[in-house]
Amino acid sequence: MTTYTPMIKQYLNVKAEYEDAFLFFRLGDFYEMFFNDAIEASNILEITLTSRDGGSADKIPMCGIPYHSAEGYIETLVQKGHKVAICEQTEDPRAAKGIVKREVVKVITPGTITEGKTIDANANHFIGAADQLEDGRYALAYVDLATGEGKVEFVSGDERTLISEIEALGMKEIVVRERLHITLNEGMAKRDIVLSMENGEGEKGGIATQSEIPSEMMEACEILLSYLKRTQKSSLDHLRPFDYIQKTDKLSIDANSMRNLELIKSIRNGSKEGTLFWLLDETSTAMGARKLRIWIHQPLADKSAIEDRLELVTDLIDDYFLRDELKTSLKEVYDLERLSGRISMGNASGRDLAQLRNSLRCIPNLKNALFQSGHERLQRFSERLDTCEEALQLLEASVAENPPLSVKEGGIIKDGFNEKLDQYRDASRNGKEWLAGLERDERERTGIKSLKIGYNRIFGYYIEITKSNIHLADLTRYERKQTLANAERYITSELKEKEDLILNAEAEGQDLEYTLFCNVRDEMKSHIRKVQKLASVLSELDVLLSFATVSEKYRYTRPQFHNGRALEIKNGRHPVVEKMMDQSLYVPNSCVLAEDANMLLITGPNMSGKSTFMRQVALTVIMAQIGCYVPCEFAKLPVTDQIFTRIGAADDLASGQSTFMMEMMESRYAIANATEKSLLLFDEIGRGTSTYDGMSLAQAMMEFIHDEIGANTLFSTHYHELTKLNENLNRLVNVHVAAMEREGRVVFLHKVMAGAADKSYGIHVAQLAGLPDSIVIRAKELLDNFESEQTMNNETSATQLSFFDLPDESDQMTEKDKSVLDALEHTDLLNLTPMQAMHLIMDWQKELKNS
Repeated sequence: MTTYTPMIKQYLNVKAEYEDAFLFFRLGDFYEMFFNDAIEASNILEITLTSRDGGSADKIPMCGIPYHSAEGYIETLVQKGHKVAICEQTEDPRAAKGIVKREVVKVITPGTITEGKTIDANANHFIGAADQLEDGRYALAYVDLATGEGKVEFVSGDERTLISEIEALGMKEIVVRERLHITLNEGMAKRDIVLSMENGEGEKGGIATQSEIPSEMMEACEILLSYLKRTQKSSLDHLRPFDYIQKTDKLSIDANSMRNLELIKSIRNGSKEGTLFWLLDETSTAMGARKLRIWIHQPLADKSAIEDRLELVTDLIDDYFLRDELKTSLKEVYDLERLSGRISMGNASGRDLAQLRNSLRCIPNLKNALFQSGHERLQRFSERLDTCEEALQLLEASVAENPPLSVKEGGIIKDGFNEKLDQYRDASRNGKEWLAGLERDERERTGIKSLKIGYNRIFGYYIEITKSNIHLADLTRYERKQTLANAERYITSELKEKEDLILNAEAEGQDLEYTLFCNVRDEMKSHIRKVQKLASVLSELDVLLSFATVSEKYRYTRPQFHNGRALEIKNGRHPVVEKMMDQSLYVPNSCVLAEDANMLLITGPNMSGKSTFMRQVALTVIMAQIGCYVPCEFAKLPVTDQIFTRIGAADDLASGQSTFMMEMMESRYAIANATEKSLLLFDEIGRGTSTYDGMSLAQAMMEFIHDEIGANTLFSTHYHELTKLNENLNRLVNVHVAAMEREGRVVFLHKVMAGAADKSYGIHVAQLAGLPDSIVIRAKELLDNFESEQTMNNETSATQLSFFDLPDESDQMTEKDKSVLDALEHTDLLNLTPMQAMHLIMDWQKELKNS
């Protein structure tokens, strides 16, 4: 350090406090980076790497970017998972004695970036904090810094379950204490989620200590708030109290099920198209789109709350003209939540304040339209709309109609708001006219026609009178300023006063206007809570209007709810598939789960529609419990508490898990957490292993769900042997997706019918896929051979399946056999990880072999 220049020493001292971030070091009109930061940033940002003399023997690597175009470069670094610390000059260079003082004013991270081309305003951008509790659960707190929305919830399960929930919420950054950092580091890195540590004292008090939040969750809230205050270094008054998500109030959908059902993101390409969100998003505001995402992620599980939403949607469907009027008004409303965040953090521009004012102007019309609707529920809803009159009055009085984007170039404050500013503007705009008027007045007063008003840089403005006319002037009013050969130059108190105004009007006017703007922006902070509350109500209205629009457009029907577990859907449709295809070609299907027969075993060939049928049942339940009408002719539903799915080959490539391992892990999670009020969807469980292993596992799982859980279950399979289970499982019903042969080819009817399928049509599907005829013909020959050996295969199957039967008491067992069986009987398999189960089995096998 002793060899470096004072400026480089200052840089290194600041950099030592932000080693995990790129340090943007302000030097004049540029942000400079040095040493390794410069080398790495020049590669990532594709900018020129140079060097400079820093006092050492070797030159220091350096690169820089203009400060006025830094946003794009910062966004690029952050999107690639990096952090950026902004170090600004904190004193006027002209007043500095020695090196100019500099300090970091903000750290921008993947979880705290709020603006940019890649930021989707229609989605929440959460940053979270996790804390592991003594009982093994996790507390997960998360905040959208742009909107101020904060939530906290418990996550049960291992670290994979926690990571899945973080993924489902779309978080890019998670904050933890050091002890949890080790546990999550590898899993987060594989998913490109930044894992940050916060080991300082938690942020005590404030919004983290709301009484309704369980005490076990406080640590997670305090970790998050402490990290945000340390990195943002600005007011966070817009952060709202954390909303505690109680499991009993919401329909829980785990991350795997969200992915399998394509609720928010398409499995194929991760886009919005082809998802439930894509179908339902007819919102008019970004606030409404975000609210819709949250509702889909966390549907209701309270019957009365669901009914309340459905009642409002019904009223809106019944009144088309009201709906059209409300949607028209909502289109004039800007993103009040993000505007509130900018105001609170001191980032709002004059244009932001104008957008807030224009939005508030729409509220009386919305409120009046709802009240005049004649619908009692909508009238009660209108009472929740706060017109924020004080905030609107301030903005109406202060903010110009069309202010510029820049906050320091004038034009933001309205004429008449401040007398001094009006004088500056008047002097700036009308200075020449005023001087011409003064010159005319002085000529009339003195009778000197040659009198003139002039200006030079040294003396400023003056009144010039030729020496031959001096006797006509009232010299008691004039003060001599300069003597020329044939004229005298004077100034009056009035001209002196105006001179200061005219010469400094523009600069001082802009300075005063910026001060007034900051004062208005600061005063608006006292109204933020009301504006945020209004935004929440408006976003709710926006989503309800969207439900009404979609329900009418696609001929959906209002679902009915009851307190049992029976489920009846008459002629249901998959809403997304229906939208993407010709609706006249769509084949609807009914689904009936009775109180005493609530498990369906679905058979049928590939491509026949088994998975689509299962998904449409789940989507119908979700749509109903977010308060939307559903795609069917009639629906009578129970209130479902959780949905678990295992549909499709969702290999977890990021963590190196095979399809079969994923099947088992997802199945274990479902079985361990499901209740009799849950909905389980299992698609061809066991296909990732050998036939007999897969069939045995599938049967064992079905028996356990049937006997121990009792949840509503849809179970599809290619194992036709399982269709005989209805003889022993009294709540199991066989159904199949129909297909038929026509001229040697299979025709899929896509119709779910009673009973089991009689054939799999696998070779026919291969033929449809375009396999060479020689392969298809050979496959048919082999199939005939296999079917002729059916008896032998059945005997072999019975022999292998008997492995799973416990020995009769009459069988001779050693003490070690009995020991292993006793250990098996008393092992809590549902709470073992796959690896732990594998080790146990290996130990038992070794013990049996040695007996």
